[in-house]
Amino acid sequence: MDRIHITYAFFGENPKAIADLIRVEQTIEFPFELAPSWIQDQVVGKIEEITSSDKSNHLITISFNPDIAGGELTQLLNVLWGNASLFPGVKIVDLKLPDSILNNFKGPRFGISGLRKIFKADTRPLIATALKPMGSDAKTLAEIARTLALAGFDLIKDDHSLANQPWATWKDRVTLISAAVKEANEITGGNSAYVPSLNMPFDQVIAAAHTAKDLGAGALLVIPGITGFDSLRVIAADETLSLPILGHPAMLGSLVTSKDSGISHGIVFGTLMRLAGADISIFPNIGGRFPFTTEQCLEIADLSRKKLGSLKPMTIAPAGGMTLERIPEMIDMYGKDAALLIGGALSRGNLADNAARMCEMVRSY
Repeated sequence: MDRIHITYAFFGENPKAIADLIRVEQTIEFPFELAPSWIQDQVVGKIEEITSSDKSNHLITISFNPDIAGGELTQLLNVLWGNASLFPGVKIVDLKLPDSILNNFKGPRFGISGLRKIFKADTRPLIATALKPMGSDAKTLAEIARTLALAGFDLIKDDHSLANQPWATWKDRVTLISAAVKEANEITGGNSAYVPSLNMPFDQVIAAAHTAKDLGAGALLVIPGITGFDSLRVIAADETLSLPILGHPAMLGSLVTSKDSGISHGIVFGTLMRLAGADISIFPNIGGRFPFTTEQCLEIADLSRKKLGSLKPMTIAPAGGMTLERIPEMIDMYGKDAALLIGGALSRGNLADNAARMCEMVRSY
């Protein structure tokens, strides 16, 4: 049937009771018995299945009429997790969206194949890095970016924490770094893209995206946990921007890190990022600074790439404390449809040498 299907893991007793609460709470938030019969039948969610492995471990699948999402990402997110997020012991572990929902969204503008064309990377992974550390002035960051572009990096993004701090204000930073990367491209004949962060008050985000493009940015970094998934959707869908969009995981961790509440890693960093329009989803790789598991990382990769209506597959960017030595392992794990993102480790020793080494290692694939 043409319905939204959500499977919740429930860690507690009496799964039928919590299922009844969720199906009502996520729709009418009104006493079920007082609702008109047509609302009970067509608007309130329907319990499709409850399976239990023991008295405190259950899977509950509830389906919802797609009309309750109103064709909007904001309300779809509300249907998925809204008030259900207030119940302890509930976690979304599977999501199936019908075409009637998927057809409302454009998804990634470029996707994997489009990014390969932009960066002339027919078979290899993309090469990405982050400008660090916060506290550096704009001229220093521009010189770092120039060094990385001369080495041949595809994507040189702001660290997500770079905002509008006094030592490197947003416009000064974007102006100088864009110019430095352009200069390096003219020398090498390459196509390195500077990716400024749009970590700022929401009422400034759209205008800043256009300013960044005018100043020469080649892509944009959006932090949907801060400015909202719908800000990502609006920027990605803007025909006058038409730039690749990177989605950053900051502020989304609390959705995924608990074993018994939240939303699965793959749905947050795969399905939702892709639905909103990210061309690249950044997430913490196994063995880095954050405790993501192999299973969780592979789930993100799978849901970023598997068929999702007519939406393009999305490039993944495993990151978070990666080193040059881990490049072969990451390619073995994720394949070549990935952006390998190494940041601070490039500054251990000579930056130019390490940058050249990374580019040589990745291009050998």
